[in-house]
Amino acid sequence: MNTRFCLRPYDKLVSEKLEHAGILRPIARALSARGVTSSDDLIEDWTALLPPASLEGTQLAAELLADAIQNNKRITVVADYDCDGATACAIAVRGLAMMGAQAQFIVPDRFKLGFASVPRAVPCEKAVPAIVEAAAHTHKPDVIITVDNGIASVEGVARARELGIDVIITDHHLPGDSLPEAACIVNPNVGESTFQSKSLAGCGVMFYVLMALRTELRNRGVFDRATQPRLDKLSDLVALGTVADVVKLDHNNRVLVAQGLNRIRRGLACPGINALFAVAGRDPAAATARDFAFGIAPRINAAGRLTEMGVGIQCLLTESFDEAQSLALELDSLNRERRELEGTMQLDANALVSHMDWEHRATVTLFEPDWHQGVVGLVASRVKEKINRPVIAFAPDDEDGFLKGSGRSIEGVHLRDALDHVSKWRPDLIERFGGHAMAAGLTIRRENLALFSELFEKAVSQCASPETFDRVVYTDGALAPEEITFGLVDALSSRIWGQGFERPIFANDFTILSQRVLKETHLKLVLDMAGNRFEGIFFRRSEPLAAQAKLAYRPEINEYLGRRSIQLVIEAVESR
Repeated sequence: MNTRFCLRPYDKLVSEKLEHAGILRPIARALSARGVTSSDDLIEDWTALLPPASLEGTQLAAELLADAIQNNKRITVVADYDCDGATACAIAVRGLAMMGAQAQFIVPDRFKLGFASVPRAVPCEKAVPAIVEAAAHTHKPDVIITVDNGIASVEGVARARELGIDVIITDHHLPGDSLPEAACIVNPNVGESTFQSKSLAGCGVMFYVLMALRTELRNRGVFDRATQPRLDKLSDLVALGTVADVVKLDHNNRVLVAQGLNRIRRGLACPGINALFAVAGRDPAAATARDFAFGIAPRINAAGRLTEMGVGIQCLLTESFDEAQSLALELDSLNRERRELEGTMQLDANALVSHMDWEHRATVTLFEPDWHQGVVGLVASRVKEKINRPVIAFAPDDEDGFLKGSGRSIEGVHLRDALDHVSKWRPDLIERFGGHAMAAGLTIRRENLALFSELFEKAVSQCASPETFDRVVYTDGALAPEEITFGLVDALSSRIWGQGFERPIFANDFTILSQRVLKETHLKLVLDMAGNRFEGIFFRRSEPLAAQAKLAYRPEINEYLGRRSIQLVIEAVESR
């Protein structure tokens, strides 16, 4: 597989303007390449947040909820089973309690109610009525609020209407061919919405509804500005869910993440988040978006992958630190189990791939009879990163004779469209599927695995050129040796980076002075750039580098035995 470096285009005039505003040259250039046009785009306080009234549906949702609160109606929150859904649920329950309502919640079990048959972006319509029935039987609600789900729940909403339950949908996923006949829909990606942040996560949508509800209750005289609830108390949950759902960190989302991180750093996070930081061995006083992505979110997601998300939601809801600590330990245990499962499955997957002629294929389809359906998406993602091919990994379904698959794709291959092609060629082959360009889920019969693999390969081969399968690494240019300083690393670390606003990667030509393999999996390097020596680490690579190489890297601070030094974390080596 070839690896090509591609320089990110940037606006030189904007870059110079940002430099004049006091931003270091490499960061100014990177920011201009990510769409920043002025210093105003970097403001991260509450004043920069898009107003709640600009998100269509929030006013109607606020009126319906205000009526429900003032009439003592029973409210049930129907949550999704990932970290965005868990945080959105906690935001809803906590926020409604601030407004005087006592909402209950219900969350689907991805295995029992069948949501795992398709990705969470397109819930299985057959399962949704069952969730409505469960909520109606258990909670007897007058109003259901969906969080991070519901936009595809046509049948579920219809069943709720038959039972006399009003449904308010808060979601951010793309709708299907028809919308549910809900009392209200709040979704920035529906219809003619002009809301400027299409990347708002499910937790962000619910937060916007609460802001509108607070205004409505204030207008009704329930609160004034002095007595109204402080919704910034929920910002830690909003930030966590936004980062965890890997939505684009546009300006509005960066404001939400920055405010949540500030709250955590000041020691004001909810007990559950503080407990999760503790079990993850991370310092909340120095919290970053990376802590969310790699420390906190995986522990919450482990509950949804291996069992049910109730324990994750309860961890985020409890006001007791002792209970939060107990629940966080339970989530940590589930995450260790998930890691062990994933590790074993990854070894299986690597063995399967090693016996394939994958370099002459456009796709890879994997299956082992003892794989866990809650973890196959992680395995597909790892294999995709390694070989730069669309990958679908299957595990046995609880229902005899069926396989559940989860796929991950690459730039240039729309995974859901590829599955749609397969389905049109053989309508009886895929039982159900859904997803988007980069991720999808599906269910097939076990005896159809070989045929599916063949047609999936055909579908992708027909739409992708050979260059699609080269690995392209976008870089932010070269650094001069004198620019690689603690100041640069600190300035990089002080900003919010993430999906769609990626942390800068730089590229230079190096002479490899020495290299050795650590723990059989990582390369420890000593590098020379124009007579200047740097330490480097190339994770998950044991194959030695050539004496001269062009490397893409991130400068980071390495702390070892009390000594701080700059280390270049190598992301890729360009093919020659």
